[in-house]
Amino acid sequence: MRPHWSFEVDSHQLAWLAIDHPESGTNTLTQAVVTELGERIREIASKSPKGLVIYSKKKNGFIAGADIKEFTTLKNSGEALQLIRGGQRVFSEIENLPFPTLVVLHGFAMGGGLELALACRYRLAVRGSTRLGLPEVKLGIHPGFGGTVRSVRLVGVQSAMRLMLRGEPVHAETALKMGLVDRLVESEQAHAAAREFLLHPPEPHHPPLLSSVFNLPLVRPLLARRLRDELRQHVRQEFYPAPYAIVSLWERFGHAATPAHYEAEAHSIANLMSSPTARNLVRVFLLQDQLKSLGKKADFDLKRVHVIGAGVMGGDIAAWCALRGYAVSLQDRESRFVEPALIRARKLFERRLHTPGEIASAVKRLQMDLEGQNVADADVVIEAIYENLDAKKALYAAIEPKLKPGALLATNTSSIRLERLSADLDDPGRLVGIHFFNPVAKMPLVEIVQTAGTHAEALTRALSFARQIERLPIPVQSAPGFLVNRVLMPYLMEAMLAGMEGIPYESIDEAALRFGMPMGPVELADTVGLDVALSVAKVFAQELNKPVPALLETLVQAGHLGKKTGRGFYRYRDGQPVKDRSRAMLSHTDLEDRLILPLLNEVVACRREKIVANDDWIDAGVIFGTGFAPFRGGPLQYIRETGPQSVYERLKHFEERLGERFRPDRGWQDLLPASTA
Repeated sequence: MRPHWSFEVDSHQLAWLAIDHPESGTNTLTQAVVTELGERIREIASKSPKGLVIYSKKKNGFIAGADIKEFTTLKNSGEALQLIRGGQRVFSEIENLPFPTLVVLHGFAMGGGLELALACRYRLAVRGSTRLGLPEVKLGIHPGFGGTVRSVRLVGVQSAMRLMLRGEPVHAETALKMGLVDRLVESEQAHAAAREFLLHPPEPHHPPLLSSVFNLPLVRPLLARRLRDELRQHVRQEFYPAPYAIVSLWERFGHAATPAHYEAEAHSIANLMSSPTARNLVRVFLLQDQLKSLGKKADFDLKRVHVIGAGVMGGDIAAWCALRGYAVSLQDRESRFVEPALIRARKLFERRLHTPGEIASAVKRLQMDLEGQNVADADVVIEAIYENLDAKKALYAAIEPKLKPGALLATNTSSIRLERLSADLDDPGRLVGIHFFNPVAKMPLVEIVQTAGTHAEALTRALSFARQIERLPIPVQSAPGFLVNRVLMPYLMEAMLAGMEGIPYESIDEAALRFGMPMGPVELADTVGLDVALSVAKVFAQELNKPVPALLETLVQAGHLGKKTGRGFYRYRDGQPVKDRSRAMLSHTDLEDRLILPLLNEVVACRREKIVANDDWIDAGVIFGTGFAPFRGGPLQYIRETGPQSVYERLKHFEERLGERFRPDRGWQDLLPASTA
């Protein structure tokens, strides 16, 4: 097998150590890679060079972090500890080399990749494209190769906690301001700059003086308490212990790089790696990779997108496509409908892009097109008008003759069957559903809806389109509500029915948060829009015999549509719901079960009906489409871990109490033990 690392010593007596994983397009830190790195470091040390440069030969980046799949092979915390301590020893060898060390970063340096960079004395980053991060908390763990120690020592506790607790990467320019990198360089000058840096090494970076005050033993508990208070606003310790463990390590040791600190870091991450939270979050990460693999960007030559319907969904779809670099035209009946969408789009560009030039280019890519003149040139035409079958069919009749060969015709319908929408098309098999979720810029999933008659090439182009705009595609069969709305609506409707019984909305939402949902169902309904919820609920009432809460119709008739109108179930101030926290603390027996069980029951029904091809994709769709508690690994994973028999019996209990809407779907028979099925 070809080696992962290679090195040479140049005429200046500088050693150049390169990583290039021979069996992958991306560098990762497997056990074998780390072990080999240690061997190369000891070999280089024996030659006593004047300095060492570490870099990547991959065009896409430096190192993406650990090999996540390796985590799934660990049997217990003891094996995890052995892996972590081995990595710590190698990185300490790099840190303790008797000559200056420097790493050249481009593309990305994530997790263990950034921890390797932290073990070096200097860091150069290629300007513009480079992102650096410590995203381990998203996998239910924290940095383990010394990152919790070295990050604080290099950039101070505040910047280090920002990196570790949020898990979000920073761009090279931000990293420079933080002191995470020493200099930004142009790509073609990176090696020359590295050579000059090591031949004339400057004083290494030190954190701000104030950081040393924060690390004082009497000050640490005060700041640690504040950090925990901030964490509680976003994640619960019983569900996501990793960020709290990071704070505890720092509170105990500060920035002291002692053997005891590194050992405590290793034991902490080893325990986390064997926890149910980490196991399920790793599962979610791998599910995400599955969805990413469904669409190949090379399968569709995408240049221009045309969106019809400039409401919140249509306008935001258009803005997102323009943000991703494509020419986009946005059509509606009058300019007064399009202009608010253009204003929202500019705000998105200003939040996501970094320079005035980038923002101006994105604004230029998104154009108003009231007459639909760009339909004929578009590679994708997305219909995103209101949920009315006749209106949609009339629109298709007008635009189908204008479409160029190979163009993708798509609908963003949230509930209408594709068979009904495509019935009058000259070529019904060309229509696909590309169903986005609100808010478009935050929700990563899109449902790619197909029928038995959908052309294979249309499905392939739709999957490719989703990946080219950096969304996660999930193929679903045409059915009422498809997958996400199908499982979400019983959950939302049960919350509304509970509210009609007098249970405070705040208490209902709190019950969902206690289960681990990122947002309660009442606030979620307001966020989606009560008019949208009512439209989908009526489809479900007609096709699936599901109840429509009278209160939902009353609010919509009164014009109280949720967050977008400033009032729904809650009143909104500055975009935030006004809640009575004392009402949230009221306890109502079985409320968690009452909310979650209808969702689980509908998931089992979708599984039985084969709305989605397999269990993994169902879990992925519900997690990425509804926000279902990620640390539980998905609804079917939750059923398996809890025990299908137990969940089934809880459903039967509620059926006796509250009626047939809790009747277990017959698909449970495939999940129950053979003796009870």
